[in-house]
Amino acid sequence: MGELSTNDLEGLESSDAPSRYARMIPGISAAPPPKPAPQNTAHVKAVAGTANEIRAKHTQPQNLTRLFFPHPIADPVKLYQLVIADLLILGTVCGIEARLLPSLSLPEADLPLFAVLVTLFAFSEGIYRDTPDPFPAGIVPGLARSVVFAALLVFLAGEGPLRFQAILMTVASSLGSLLLYRQWRQFGWARHRQTSEARRVLIVGAGPAARSIARALRDDHLRTMVRGFVADDLSDVPGGLHRITSETGVRSKTTKAAVLETPVLHPVTPKTGVIGTPVLGRIADLDWLARAEFIDEVILALPGQPAETREAAEIALRNHLDIRAVPDLPPGPWPDAGVDYIGEVPVVTLHREAVPSAGLFLKRLLDVGCAGLGLALAAPAMAIIALLIRLDSPGPVIYTAERIGAKGRRFRCYKFRSMVSDADHLKADLRAKNQREGPIFKIVGDPRITRVGRLLRRYSFDELPQLWNVLRGDMSLVGPRPHPVDDVNRYELHHYRRLDVKPGITGLWQITARNSPSFDLNMHLDLTYIENWSLRLDLHILLNTIRVLFAPEGT
Repeated sequence: MGELSTNDLEGLESSDAPSRYARMIPGISAAPPPKPAPQNTAHVKAVAGTANEIRAKHTQPQNLTRLFFPHPIADPVKLYQLVIADLLILGTVCGIEARLLPSLSLPEADLPLFAVLVTLFAFSEGIYRDTPDPFPAGIVPGLARSVVFAALLVFLAGEGPLRFQAILMTVASSLGSLLLYRQWRQFGWARHRQTSEARRVLIVGAGPAARSIARALRDDHLRTMVRGFVADDLSDVPGGLHRITSETGVRSKTTKAAVLETPVLHPVTPKTGVIGTPVLGRIADLDWLARAEFIDEVILALPGQPAETREAAEIALRNHLDIRAVPDLPPGPWPDAGVDYIGEVPVVTLHREAVPSAGLFLKRLLDVGCAGLGLALAAPAMAIIALLIRLDSPGPVIYTAERIGAKGRRFRCYKFRSMVSDADHLKADLRAKNQREGPIFKIVGDPRITRVGRLLRRYSFDELPQLWNVLRGDMSLVGPRPHPVDDVNRYELHHYRRLDVKPGITGLWQITARNSPSFDLNMHLDLTYIENWSLRLDLHILLNTIRVLFAPEGT
C-alpha cells in the first residue's frame, strides 16, 4: 500500500490505528474517483491546505495521464479485465465469422489490428472510464463509433476491394457481442449490489450541506449507508433526541465514550415519521467512531470552517479512511472545476485509500478453488464423520451458530457437532471456569465435548463444513478466527481491529500459538497477519496448518 502522508501530516500513523488493509474484503470497492482536478484550485478555500498537500505529489502523473486518456479510466486491474475481455470477444466472434463466412467478414490476418483499434477508439470515447455501472448511459453511441471507425480503417487499408456487406456484418457482430457482454456484466453487477455490504459513510458537520448529502446518499445507487453525523456545533440541528442503538448488537461498550449521551437525530427526508440519522459524537470522537462503526469514508461538510475540517481530515487519514470534502466555491455553475456532486452539493476528493485489488482477486480465486476441491475430495470422509456423530450422541450432525464476520456482519457458521446438543445453554454455567484470558471462552477437558467430538477437534475435522462458508464468501481460508456473538460482546474497542477482514479457517495463531491462553497474543498475531498480508503469507500458513494438525503435540 502506498504512503499517502504529506509533509505536514507525517507521523500520523499510530500503532493502534486501524490496519491500512482495513477494507481487504472482496466485493467492497473504494469510492469512484472524481474528475481530475485542474492545477488552479485557488477558489477551494476551506480545504485548500489539506487538499493541496495530499494532491501535490500526484499532480504531474495525473496531467500526463490526462494527456493520453482524456477520460478518467478504471483502476489498473479493472482496466486490464475490461480490455482483455473486449479483445477476446472481438477475436472470438470475428474469428468464427472468418471461418464460416469468409466473404462477409474481415480477413483473419486483420483481426488483431481490428481488435486493437476498437479498444484504442474506445479509450478516446471514454468507454473504459471508472464508473460503477458496467452499462452506463451513452455507452452505445461510443462503442458504435469505435467499432465503425476501426472497421473502416481496416477495410480501407486492405488490399482487396471494399465490400460494404462485409463491413456491415463485421460492425453488427462486433458491436452486438460487446453490448451483450456489457449487458451480462450489468446483470451480475446488479445482483452483486443486492448481496454485497454497503459502504459505511460518516458525515462531519450538521448544517444544511450535511443534511443534503445524507438525503442524496440514502438512495445512492452505490448502496452507501450513512451511519451518522459528527458535529461540534449543534446549533443547526433539527429534530428530537434519541439514544444510540447498535445495529449489529456487538458494539455496546463503544457508547461509553464521553460523547453525546442522547445523540441528536437528523430527519433526512421531509416526510413525517421518518427516523433520522443520529449525531453520534463530536469531531474528537471520530477516532473511536471510525472503528466502532466500521467506517469506510468520511465526508467533511464544514464549509467555512477550515480548522475543524483539517482536524477531521487528519483523524480520517490516520484511520485509513477515504476522505471527501465540501469546498467553498463562489456562486454559479463551474463545469470545469474538477469537482463531483452528491445531489446538489459539490465535493472534492482529498484521499482515497488504496486497495490491493489484484491480490484480493487472487485470494478469492484461491479460496473458491481450494474450498471447492476440498469439499469434493473430503465428501467420503465427511459422510463417515456424519455417521459417527449420529451413532455417538443424539442431536444434529451439523452445528450452526451465529458468528461475527468482517465489519461486524453476522453470518451462520457451520461445523460438525463435537459437543452435546445443549452445549450453548451450558456455556453460561461454565463461564466461571474459563481458562482463556480476555473475552474468549475455552476450558481444557470441556465436559460438553463428546467422544467423537474429541477426535474431530484433535485434527480439526469438525471445521470441514466451514469450507462451505468459504465458498459462500462469509469466510476465507486464512484469516482471524470467527468468534461467537457473546464473546464479541465482551470486546474492548481496540479488539474490533481484527474484524477489519474476513474471518478464516486457519491463521497465524493456529500455527504458532494454538495452545496459548493469551487473548492479547491472539490479537497480536491476527493484526500481524492483517498488516503484513500477502498471498505468499496465505500459502505459508496453509502449508504449516497441515504440519501443525498432524504434529504430536496437537490440541
